[in-house]
Amino acid sequence: MKTFSATPKDIEKTWILIDAAGLVVGRLASLIAMRLRGKHKPSFTPHMDCGDNIIVINAGKVVLTGNKRADKVYNWHTGYPGGIKSRTAEKILDGKHPERVLHKAVERMVPRGPLGRQQMKNLRVYAGPEHPHEAQSPIVLDVAALNTKNARSA
Repeated sequence: MKTFSATPKDIEKTWILIDAAGLVVGRLASLIAMRLRGKHKPSFTPHMDCGDNIIVINAGKVVLTGNKRADKVYNWHTGYPGGIKSRTAEKILDGKHPERVLHKAVERMVPRGPLGRQQMKNLRVYAGPEHPHEAQSPIVLDVAALNTKNARSA
C-alpha cells in the first residue's frame, strides 16, 4: 500500500456558502479554516491547496461570547516609532468593515507562509447578505445545525 499524495489534477474544489448571522466567531472560524485547508476530505495532502472556495455572508452579524465584544483588542503597528495602535472588536463590528473580525480569526488559524496565503485567497467574506458568486452555484452549509453551541440567540 502506497501513501496517497494529491497532485493538482487530483484536486476538486467546490464552492460553499455560509450564512454567519448569529454564529459564534471562533467556532465558525475553525470550521472555515478546516475547509480552506481541505482537512475534511479523505484526499487531504498537507503541502497542497486542496480546500474548497468559501463564501461567507452576513459576517457583520457574528456573535462573540462572554465579554469579548468589549474586551478583545486587535493591535497593529504602523511601522513608525511609537506607532502601536489598537481597536476593540466592538468598534470594528460597529464600524465600516465588520467582516474583518471573522477574516482575521480565520487568517490566524491558517498556516503562515505561501501555502496559507494561497488558501486565504479562497475565502470571500461579505458583511451583508449579497455576494457576486451566484454563477458558481455554491452549496449552502448550515453551520448552526451542526452543533447547538455554534449559534447564539442573543
